[in-house]
Parts: sequence; structure tokens; C-alpha cells
Amino acid sequence: MVFFVQPCQSLYVSLPVDQMQRPLRDLRISVTDRCNYRCRYCMPAEVFDEDYPYLPKPEILSLEEIARLTAIFCSLGVEKLRLTGGEPLLRRGLVDLVSMLADIPGEHDLAMTTNGSALARYAKKLKAAGLQRVTISMDALNPEIFVRMNGTGASPERVIEGVDAALEHGLKVKINSVIQKGVNEDEIVKLARFGRERGVTMRFIEYMDTGNTNGWKLGEVVPYTEMVEAIGQHFPLEAIAPNYIGETAKRFGYQDLSDQEVGFISSVSKPFCGDCNRARLSSDGQLFTCLFASHGHDSKKLLRDGGTDGQITEVIRSVWAARDDRYSELRSQIHGAQPKPEMSYLGG
Repeated sequence: MVFFVQPCQSLYVSLPVDQMQRPLRDLRISVTDRCNYRCRYCMPAEVFDEDYPYLPKPEILSLEEIARLTAIFCSLGVEKLRLTGGEPLLRRGLVDLVSMLADIPGEHDLAMTTNGSALARYAKKLKAAGLQRVTISMDALNPEIFVRMNGTGASPERVIEGVDAALEHGLKVKINSVIQKGVNEDEIVKLARFGRERGVTMRFIEYMDTGNTNGWKLGEVVPYTEMVEAIGQHFPLEAIAPNYIGETAKRFGYQDLSDQEVGFISSVSKPFCGDCNRARLSSDGQLFTCLFASHGHDSKKLLRDGGTDGQITEVIRSVWAARDDRYSELRSQIHGAQPKPEMSYLGG
């Protein structure tokens, strides 16, 4: 069943830009706030226990509502779509949703971020439905460190099986690794070597103050320059240009492998707010204009109250036009706790 009335690129008249002239190009779509892991930087187990109040099912957008909203975003010029969570593979009907999004007319990049634990089971179906890329979270290869990071006792082997299944079925693969000082910085070179051996791009991410429950401390951040240096001592690197305006990763190529690269997300030590072109849609229909935003804008009510595509389009346009977020650039100037959505709710 297809619900789209607006193509992804050909019919929009003017691209919405925010207060800093940043266009809307990228939509991150959270499909669930639940996850089977308890990664310490995202869903610490002592907070997200069996009594945690997850979103009730009636509050979550249906697949059809997600597809309709996404088509409207695409009509405004969005080119990159990424499904996130929580863990998106826990959402019932996810393969059907991928098919719906892939059917939106126009050219757009359709990707998913996952912890990889169920990817071996779904990779073939996701590729057939139209998914193009997966980004897989894997913070360590050492089983003891992996367990310490994910908080559930799970082994990295299931994630590695997911990586291999994705490659086997033709999905493009990136691996994200959040690096926390005193926890997994000794895994950086091992993970880089794994990426080289598998022919996949690694993305090393500075530990960020997402949400209000992960106990973030600036002293636990490993600056991206130190990661570059650690890898470069084993595999010489050279900086390469971004693929597009708004790319978050600082890219480096391996001098001995012309077709492989590694990237670094430096949200803390060298923020990239000035080029950020991402909107985020939570699983209950809240539109956020920044990963660190203190509040969202309710699109679900407009949907369920009978709003037309045109009305919803204008709301999105006005929200984006008012956007002036640059939290990461201002982090050092912010005093006291600022309420922020948890990453498991908003998606990475």
C-alpha cells in the first residue's frame, strides 16, 4: 500500500533554510524507543530497567504515518533518510516500512542505524525491500569490554555476524564506535584493523553528552586528534575532503589502501554545527531540530487531527526556518543541566 502524493525532489519550489542558512537535507527517523542493549552512553541499565516508562503503543506513529511524514519531508528537499531507534529491528513491520520509504518517488539515500544483533536475520529482506546502507554500532571487539559497554552480557560475535550478512547481501556498511576514555580507547586500532580486513568504513565517535542519564564527563572524551594519531601509528593516514556539505565525519584515507577510509565524529572537540542539516523525528512524532534540543514540535497531533499535506508542509517549513541550534559550539558556555532528549528516544 502506497500513500505518497509528493515526490522526493522534483516538485519542491524552495528549500527551507534556518536562521544560519542551513538547508534541510537529512531526516533521522526513530521508529522505537526500545532496545535490547543497555549501552552506557545511551541507555544505562540502572536507569532503563524493567520499570522504565517506555512509550505506549498508541503514542507511537504507525508505519503509514511515518511514511506520509517522510514523503512530505522529501517534498521539501530532504535527500538522506535514516531509520534509527532505540533498536529499529525491534519495530514490528520494519521491512514493510523500508519498502514504503523506498517507494517514495525521487532519488534519496535510505539507510539504517542498528546495533547489529538481529541484522543477520533481516539483512536479505531489508536489501530486497530497498534499504541501501546500514551503520552498525560496535564499540569493542574484546568480549569483556564489549559486555562492559553494552550492559547486557551480549557477545560481539552476533554483531560481527550481522556485519558479514549485510556485506553478503549487498548492503553498504559503516561501523560506528563510541570511544570513552578509560573504557575502550585501547580498542581503537583493533577496530580500525577490523574495518580494513572487512573492507568497511569505521566511524569513531567522541563520547557525547546526549540526554541527561549517561553521566557524561568532559574528561572521559578522547579527542578525535588522539584517535587519528593512534591509528596513524599503525596505518598511515591522509586527510580527504568531505563527500558533501554537512557531512559530520572528518575523513581520512589509508595511504596503503586507495579505496578505504576511516572517519571521526568530533562533536565535542571540534563541533560541526555550522553545516548541520539534520532534522530528527521521534517515534511518537516529535520533530527535533538538534540532537541536543530541549524540546520538539508535535507533528503527530496535526496528522491525527486531519491536517492536510500542505498544512504539515508549512509547519515543517516554519519550524526549520526558526531553527538556530548550535549546542555543541556553545557547550562550554552552558552552565547547569539542560534538559535534553535521551538518544534512545530521539535516535543517533
